Amino acid sequence: MIAIPSENPLSAVGRMVLPVGDLDVALSFYRDVLGFAVLHDQIDDGYRYLHIGLPGQEPVGVWLMPAGDRERAPGGRPSLVLYTADLGRLARRLDEYGVRVWNEREDAASRSLHLADPDGNTLIVAELKD
Repeated sequence: MIAIPSENPLSAVGRMVLPVGDLDVALSFYRDVLGFAVLHDQIDDGYRYLHIGLPGQEPVGVWLMPAGDRERAPGGRPSLVLYTADLGRLARRLDEYGVRVWNEREDAASRSLHLADPDGNTLIVAELKD
């Protein structure tokens, strides 16, 4: 059993990952039918990062991901994206608990890392930049 920390290093749920057959068809449905807004749409190294959410509830949202794609790093497709105010502090905590971490990266909007839960589910934790 994992001990519950006295100080939670996480600040918010960020994104749920939803596999879809076609990004543009899915975007049309969620945007035009259900009223979602595009929060982030960027192509990086040939991969499209498409995040949508409900207006007024940013930054919580959905990451639309092609159903056939897999993350390039070990651990597979992420299931959930969490936010933290201090990624370095969280990374040290994960190391203390022996949690496997990979794909640490930084871009213009955030710093992030991948980790696996005890069942092997891949999570991403990101520290957003102002």
